[in-house]
Amino acid sequence: MSESNLSVSIEATGESDPAVPCADPTRRALLLTALASCACLAAIEPADADDEQQPGASERPQKADLLVRAEGDKAGEVIKAADLTLGGPPVRAWPKDPKTSVIRNGSRLNEVVLVKLDPSEFDDDTRARAPDGVVCYSVICSHAGCPITAWVKQEQGDKTVLKCMCHNSEYDPRQSAQVVFGPAPRRLAALPLTVADGAISVAANFIGKVGVQQGG
Repeated sequence: MSESNLSVSIEATGESDPAVPCADPTRRALLLTALASCACLAAIEPADADDEQQPGASERPQKADLLVRAEGDKAGEVIKAADLTLGGPPVRAWPKDPKTSVIRNGSRLNEVVLVKLDPSEFDDDTRARAPDGVVCYSVICSHAGCPITAWVKQEQGDKTVLKCMCHNSEYDPRQSAQVVFGPAPRRLAALPLTVADGAISVAANFIGKVGVQQGG
């Protein structure tokens, strides 16, 4: 039961003067039973939601985590460098614990976006964490927390960039995802990668803050 429904039920039963006993004992008993049921559901629902989440699902990406597709028909499949097309489009992904097989999708801050580009276009910092030309960034825009959903020609230039469609912030993945257009206050957090036997995995923790940071 939602909180709004619960509030309506409580307010409705409190409209009469509590000092005056209910004229209908049966109706009063039914109301008390309904209130008790609501209270039980309100207490149980959050616990049920927590029980459904596997241990480790909300932990930030860990070194050696594999990256798996976050959407589409191949959701949950391990991503290999050969699966990505040079020049895009990007692929959204979740980290996955290789030991427990738990996908860390318990927090939206764990979702990332991968894109394969020409390493000769990278700055030195980007190149150092992008094996086989595969770069990886948080999918959460640093402006208002919307997800990065577009891969388009930049507003002011010829490059294809990552774009948040909520407020049109653009990020250049070749230059450490620095902001090249729009109101975003800072670049996207970068996730260093490694490639072994073709599979892409996490090499280290996020570089930079993930998500929104007030005041930039």
